[in-house]
Amino acid sequence: MDDAPKEYSPKIQQLVQDIANLTLLEISDLNELLKKTLKIQDIGLMPMAGMMPATQSAAPAEEEEEVVEKVEKINFTVRLTGFKAEDKVKVIKELKNHVENINLVQAKKLVESLPQDIKVNVRKEEAEKIKSALEAAGGTVVVD
Repeated sequence: MDDAPKEYSPKIQQLVQDIANLTLLEISDLNELLKKTLKIQDIGLMPMAGMMPATQSAAPAEEEEEVVEKVEKINFTVRLTGFKAEDKVKVIKELKNHVENINLVQAKKLVESLPQDIKVNVRKEEAEKIKSALEAAGGTVVVD
């Protein structure tokens, strides 16, 4: 593409100047006449999100709350709340498998300062998988 500024004809430049000098009332009249001349139909504005007409009943609001509840249940938090003392090493190793960028020392510190969120905003399937793996290693896990 060419980076040079576009050159407009003197006729277009004069038309822009004339329009720029119009009052608001004249602009409104110009708009109306252009719509009639060019046969352009008025397009209603789309309602803004969250704006509800006052005439709607309470039922849509209840449906909206149900949708919000469903959305909240998509993502889960996996929280390690405890472990069997004899299985501490197993829990640390299993934790290392499910938490990205964590070494054994960090996993040990995490296990020693319970309760801790292990994973947040995960799908139900992944949360259940992590929960079952940590429980098999001897951990006590809660999925919220």
